[in-house]
Amino acid sequence: MFWAIASTVVGMMMAIAMIFVRLKASRKPASVMKIILPPLFMSTGALMFIFPIFQIGWREVVEAIFVGMVFSILLTLTTKFEIRDGEIYLIPSKFFVIILFGLLLVRIILKWIIGQSVAVGETSGMFFLLAFGMIVTWRLSMLYKFKKLQKRL
Repeated sequence: MFWAIASTVVGMMMAIAMIFVRLKASRKPASVMKIILPPLFMSTGALMFIFPIFQIGWREVVEAIFVGMVFSILLTLTTKFEIRDGEIYLIPSKFFVIILFGLLLVRIILKWIIGQSVAVGETSGMFFLLAFGMIVTWRLSMLYKFKKLQKRL
């Protein structure tokens, strides 16, 4: 029970940090590296699967990544870029905060439901993959939009 609550609190803190990072990022020009690096940094979390407590079956892997990809749709739809002063900038979405907290709330609810029948380690593994599937899909769509605008420059 402690770990479930602790991981939920950490998730909330990460969501809040993400909001501030995103707002700050909109003040500086975007770049390919700024788009690609977050999923690369997050990928180191996959080392958790070395430990048996976090390991899950292939079916759960596919399900978690698929749900993450579905969750990324809202982020993808609200992520827009603009050309300003010969540079490409991320336009801060008014709905980003609402979407991020909405997705966090859905993840917390799903985590509590799934956590009733699945061990905490397995649930953690599944939700890492969900978040990873979400951020990779979102960032790939950002990269596509960025590159499309870059060709216009």
